[in-house]
Amino acid sequence: MKSLDFDIFKAQKPGLKPARGRILIAEPFLQGPYFSRSIVFLTEHSEDGAVGFVLNKSSDLYPDEVIDDLFNFKGELFVGGPVSSNTLYFIHTLGDKVPNAVKITDSLYWGGDFDAIKNLVNTGLADHTQVKFFAGYSGWAPGQLEGEIDENSWIVADVDDEMIMNEDIDHIWTHAMEGLGDVFKAWTNFPENPAYN
Repeated sequence: MKSLDFDIFKAQKPGLKPARGRILIAEPFLQGPYFSRSIVFLTEHSEDGAVGFVLNKSSDLYPDEVIDDLFNFKGELFVGGPVSSNTLYFIHTLGDKVPNAVKITDSLYWGGDFDAIKNLVNTGLADHTQVKFFAGYSGWAPGQLEGEIDENSWIVADVDDEMIMNEDIDHIWTHAMEGLGDVFKAWTNFPENPAYN
């Protein structure tokens, strides 16, 4: 038997630091209803902590079922994280059409005037390809996220904006992991619960 000269569980990660506009990819054995095999889009990161939204956890609801005066919105309502889960948040590609929106990347924005978003949707000027709604968010206190990254709970990666708005949430974790290279591609084959192996 030949011994391996590397540990697959301590694979060389990209070495990126968490920052606004980057994603967090959960390692394959991170457990819990919010973060198991999740992708989190960071909308804020500073010495005060971090804020992000889980991209691939559906609530099985639609925003127009829970938002008054929002009509015919075809996209899902996503579970953004465990913090303030009774509050709605949104990211979008509508830029200055939404007053007070915070620019995250070249084409992605966070929040802004909620009535403006509803008006754009209701008049057919925006749809689910341009707006994602979230119930709750993911938040970390100062230094907390860095500690979790050091413990190998998360891999920080860059991503193109199209992936953030993509509707194929069932495969986003696998695609993100495969994009990191062969060792990480192998991680996608691990069972979600090691006890099932």
